[in-house]
Amino acid sequence: MYGSGGDDESEGLPGTYEIYKAEADALFKNGDYRKAIESYTTALTLRADDRISLVCRSKCHLMLGDTHKALQDAEASLAEDKNYHKGMYQKAEALYNQGDFEMALVFYHRGNRLRPELQDFRLGIQKAQEAIQNCVGTPDRVKLNTTGDLSFFKAQEEKKTRRKGAAPLQRPQTVPRRKRAAQRSAGNEKTIRQMLGELYGDRQYLEKLLRETDTNTATGKKINNLAEEGLFYLDTRTDFWQQVKPMYARKYEARLALNRGKTVKTSPHEYIMNELEKIDNMITEQNYEAALKRSQRVMVLLDGYNESQLANKMTFKANLHSIQGNAYLEMDDHENAAKQHLKDLCIGEEFEIDEAACRALDNLGRVYARSGAFQKAIDVWERKLPRSKTALESTWLCHELGRCYLELDQTQQAKDYGERSLAAAEEAGEDRWQLHALVLISQAEGDTCTVDATRGDTACMLYRTVGDTCTVDATRGDTACMLYRTVGDTCTVDARDDTACMLHITRADTCN
Repeated sequence: MYGSGGDDESEGLPGTYEIYKAEADALFKNGDYRKAIESYTTALTLRADDRISLVCRSKCHLMLGDTHKALQDAEASLAEDKNYHKGMYQKAEALYNQGDFEMALVFYHRGNRLRPELQDFRLGIQKAQEAIQNCVGTPDRVKLNTTGDLSFFKAQEEKKTRRKGAAPLQRPQTVPRRKRAAQRSAGNEKTIRQMLGELYGDRQYLEKLLRETDTNTATGKKINNLAEEGLFYLDTRTDFWQQVKPMYARKYEARLALNRGKTVKTSPHEYIMNELEKIDNMITEQNYEAALKRSQRVMVLLDGYNESQLANKMTFKANLHSIQGNAYLEMDDHENAAKQHLKDLCIGEEFEIDEAACRALDNLGRVYARSGAFQKAIDVWERKLPRSKTALESTWLCHELGRCYLELDQTQQAKDYGERSLAAAEEAGEDRWQLHALVLISQAEGDTCTVDATRGDTACMLYRTVGDTCTVDATRGDTACMLYRTVGDTCTVDARDDTACMLHITRADTCN
């Protein structure tokens, strides 16, 4: 468990936080969201500022329909870092499910600017825009003019003028939740039936259960509360679905479908986007062969469209080449992976698609490095380095270049890139990459890795529990060491088993 030094509150059973967090994750995967919330809450009592647990608990609240608490947790995860992309996405999802589509769209756009490679933000932008258009319509469908009889508006202005000196009107009293829901249901039963669909039968059952349950007994009260909770959830979902796609929008789509032979055709852009989403899911599930086959079928279909039918055809084509290259790489087919990423690079440079060109240079360097062609990886990544947009991106690029030079026994160049990586990591405030850079510099200088952690409040962490003293020999292994507990002023780590070294705990120690 990541310690905090000598705080008394951290004393207790080692790994308590990890146990509760793992338990909560398992409950979430099994769909037991209420118990998962309890476990996440317990974990947060041990580590109150853990933003990952806050995001996970927000997801649980959202699955239970409690958008208010989901939004609170999402905002809490952004308290220290406003650019935390997972918290930003969760806040956008909570706002969307609350029906605040405009603010949801704002945060989807912010997240997309921070992490343009993530499909979730692009899909969020699309669904938020569609919800707004369904609610208010598109501007080209509304044409206002000042012709005709405007006497009604003049009469309204005269009434407002006469009322200025009158006493202010009292606000109407708030109607109780269930009573208000019942009054609304009586007048809009047909709308509710259309919105709920198959769930309308469940709503009728819950209302009947509510009427017939005797609340004088403890069991009756419990049943009554559960029925109330279920009806409230269905009512809030009905309101949300009505906001996302009102009845007039549904009727309009139905008329269009009827006029088109009762089928709603998908545009080429929407179809390709849906296919890319499915392929991304396959990659996430590590089903690389299926993802490769599907992307090849989409590529054939894409070649059948022209630029007038599909405006972003070459962007989609470059994206598919990148997907195929990554799939081949995961299947250890380095030759075909390099071919696909080279095609991605050619399209990006020919059509001036900067995102595709930068992505292809990154991926091509990874292919060459994994296949042992370190000089080719150096050539590609040195082309990419001037295009780096963030300090973090420069950090890992310089580190990987230094590693390649180290593999070629060019220690001076490796050291230079290690120092550049360290400077960029300090600028980005990334402790882990600072340690990677320090280890790279030490490996370039000699056999022994000496890490001076006084550069920042950090400490060593080792993947396995060790005694008070451990040795660090960086002649093997990619990086250095991790220690699950706080160590003394001097930490010595043995990296002969190819473990990784991370700078994590906030201490100002020296790691030898």
